[in-house]
Formats: sequence, C-alpha cells, structure tokens
Amino acid sequence: MTIEELSLEVEGLLGRLREDNPSPEEKGLLLVAIDAIRFISSTGHSYDFEDYRKSLSAHEPPPVVAVFKTREEADAWLNAHPKPPHLTYVLIADAYYMVVYLRDPDRRSLGPHPALAYHLQEMLEAGLPPAVATFKTRAEADAWFSQQADPPAQSVIQIGNEPYLAVHHRNVHHRAIYPFSLARR
Repeated sequence: MTIEELSLEVEGLLGRLREDNPSPEEKGLLLVAIDAIRFISSTGHSYDFEDYRKSLSAHEPPPVVAVFKTREEADAWLNAHPKPPHLTYVLIADAYYMVVYLRDPDRRSLGPHPALAYHLQEMLEAGLPPAVATFKTRAEADAWFSQQADPPAQSVIQIGNEPYLAVHHRNVHHRAIYPFSLARR
C-alpha cells in the first residue's frame, strides 16, 4: 500500500469514527487528526512521513533536522530561521538538542535532550545484536564508517571492549558514533 493509499484509509477510518461518536469533544479531536493527515499530504510531506514511519518500525534513533559542529553555529541557524521547526531535534557536536520555537512572542531556544540516551537504553534492554565490526581505536572506527558507501541507519560496533552505535542520519547526510555508556540507567 502506498503512503497516499494509507493516508486515505486512515482518513476514512477517522471520518467513520467521527460520524459514529456522539461526543462533540471527541468529534473535534478526530477532526484534528484528519486535518493532520491532510496537512501532511497538502504540504508535500507524505514521503517524509513514510520515512518517519519506517524509522519507527526499524527502531532507529530519533530523526534530526539539522547538524552543527558548534553551539554558535546552531544558535546562528536558529536566530536566522524564519520559522524554526518547533519540537524537533538537531545535533550539536553529535549531541541531541531540542528546538523550541514560540511564535507569539517570538522565542527560540535549544536545549539538550536525552532522546539518544533513551534509545540506547531501549536497545540495551532488548539485547544488543552482534557487532558488525570491531576496532581497537575510535579513529579506526571513524575511518571505517566514513568509507561505507551506504551504511544502514544504525549498526552496533565494538571499539576496544565497549559497544557503540554507528548511526547514519540519512536525511541530513551525517554519520555519528555513540557509546552505549550514554544510555539512561
């Protein structure tokens, strides 16, 4: 089923639920959900939504919308952006930050967020798959990862005796390696 067909199916289901629901409050909430599906389609984000759903199914790390080497670069981007993407993640020096943007009054901020730590913890609790590669040093791992033509979204690797997660953030063309020691305990 294509993303367009799936969206129409979901919209139809929500419409039927709305018709059958006697509560005005719940009818209003179902209409919001229908509007969200229509918004995704009408703003050209159907394939982005499809990619997002695939990343959820594959238990990939949370997606990011931008990558910066320094906090200063990120702040400059945030302040120059006409409408920053509210409640999305960016990477600053490979650390997750959440973008907060309030239109009225115009307030913008970036704050550290434990999204990756939660993801790593979930992986540890589920049991890590075998490492796809083992390295003595981080430099060896970085060199290997940068030479991969089309790496998967995430792979467990080992550096020394420690597990790491090699992550390919495809939508922003960025690769990062995270130690599992960052996991929330």
